[in-house]
Formats: sequence, structure tokens, C-alpha cells
Amino acid sequence: MMKINNKNIAVLCGGDENNQERAVSLRSGAAVCDALIEAGFNAKIIDLKNLDELESETLTGFDKAFIAMHGEWGEGGELQAKLDAMGVPYTGSEPKSSALAMDKWASRELFKQAGIKIPKGLLLSAKVIDLNFSAEDFNLIRAELGADLVVKPRAGGSTVGTTIINNASLESFNKAVRLAYESYLGDVLIEEYIAGRELTVGVWEVDNKAQALPVIEIKPKAGYYDYENKYTAGATEYIVPAELDDDTALKVAEAAVKAHEVLGCKDYSRADFRLANDNQAYILEVNTAPGMTATSLVPKAARAVGVSMSEFVNAILNI
Repeated sequence: MMKINNKNIAVLCGGDENNQERAVSLRSGAAVCDALIEAGFNAKIIDLKNLDELESETLTGFDKAFIAMHGEWGEGGELQAKLDAMGVPYTGSEPKSSALAMDKWASRELFKQAGIKIPKGLLLSAKVIDLNFSAEDFNLIRAELGADLVVKPRAGGSTVGTTIINNASLESFNKAVRLAYESYLGDVLIEEYIAGRELTVGVWEVDNKAQALPVIEIKPKAGYYDYENKYTAGATEYIVPAELDDDTALKVAEAAVKAHEVLGCKDYSRADFRLANDNQAYILEVNTAPGMTATSLVPKAARAVGVSMSEFVNAILNI
């Protein structure tokens, strides 16, 4: 891997104070900063509370930015576009790829075109979400997607605003739609619920070639893999590598790499899947700035193949 000559690294993290992913981003930033220092870099955390705070002077003296932002403008392409305009190199995907990955509906369509299985889904426009859906409309949705539904914001991460409804009723559906809408004030995605297992696959680029890290199975001890189970130590069991037959593990890994490439991602990403009871894998989304905290998945997968956190961030920084 090519090494950069200078070693002053700005770790960008934080986000809007009303963004539920802010706390996770700060933890990711702290973990990345510690790992970079361990790897021999001069790293400093820069807590961005809004995009306007980022000016050329903010990054004076830094040679590269490591993006540890989650959600909204920090992960969705706006920050990346501003860094491009400032001429500051950074880790992770470029603006277009970041925006596509953040948009779960747009990325679904690209995955489908590429032959990657996706759950059946419908998009609800934000223009009509402030109204309660009628029984007639709800029955049409159930007829299309089934009785078990996943309701989530079109954009966003960390399962904020996401609800899984078993045997959905009109009341539970309307409540879930309002929650998803109010989380980001945007469109809402409704998908069929795929019964089965929760899998995730980290992808990183080695010598400019995307490679999959080991598949991880995620097993919450209670409920589903929501915000609390993601970020509460001990709340979820992670099996690394997942206990899959070789053929299934290979297919899921190949789908993750293809999704990374289809979106035009750079450096690293993480793809989330549901493995149905018939062993078919359905992609849910791709994260272009996955979490890097002590409980995060990509560092776990890297450790499973003998790559420490400091080695991993060093590799991402130097790709």
C-alpha cells in the first residue's frame, strides 16, 4: 500500500446536536483517533456540530481527514463535497457514492439492476405521511408486502426511526410510519420482513481491489438489532465468522463486494443482509462510513483475520 508522507490527520466526527447518531460518531472518532496515534500518526479529533463550522482554517496543517461521521450531511455526501471543494483529501467514499448509499430507495434499485436480491418494498412520499393511512390503503400494502413489515426512513442510519412489525395492524403501521417520518422529516420506506438471520459484511480495498472481510452473524439477546442493541455492550452476540456453509458465505461476501462496486464506494464499506430460511441472502443497505466503536462490526471482522484496529485505520488512511 502506498504511504502518505505527512502524518497530521484530522478525525472528523460529531454531527448536529439533535442527531441521534452524534453520540456514536463521537465514540467512533475517539476510537479512530486512538488507533491512529497507536499507528504513529499525529491525530486530532475535530467535532463538527454543523457543516458551516468546517472552513479551510479548520484543517490548516492537516494532511488528510479521516471521516468518522454517521448519518445526515456527514455521511450522505455533503461533507465529502465540501472537502473536495477545499482540496482536502479524505477517507471513504466520494459525494455521489455517499449520497447513493444513504438513499436506501435509490441504492435498492441499483442493487436490483445488478442482480443482488432485495426485499420487496414501497416508498411513501413525505408529502402524504402526515395523514393517517386508511384501512383500504393499508390492506393494499399488506397484500403487496405481507403481514410482517419493516418501516424505516429512506435516509439515515443506526436503525433510528426503524420499526419491525409482526402481523401489522393499521394502528401499528401508522405509528411506525409517523416515527420513521419524524426521525428525518423525509420519505419512508416500507419493506417486507425477511424471516431468518441477520448478517453483515465489511468490505475494504487492498491495492485498490475490494475484498470482503469475514461474514458476521448478529444475534440480539432480546428484540431486534435496534439502536440500543447496537451500542449497548453485551446486548448482542456477534459470531465471527458466521456459521455458514462455504457456498452461502461466499455468495454473501460476493454480494457485499458487488454492492460496494455498484455504488462506486471507496476505501471501505459495510453491507447488511437478511439470510432467509431458504438460504437466500437479501441486501438491506450499504454503509459508507460504518461505525468504528468498540462494539462496531467492521473492526470485529478485521480482528477475526488478524488485523488490529490500528492496522486497519492505517490501511484505510493509506489506500
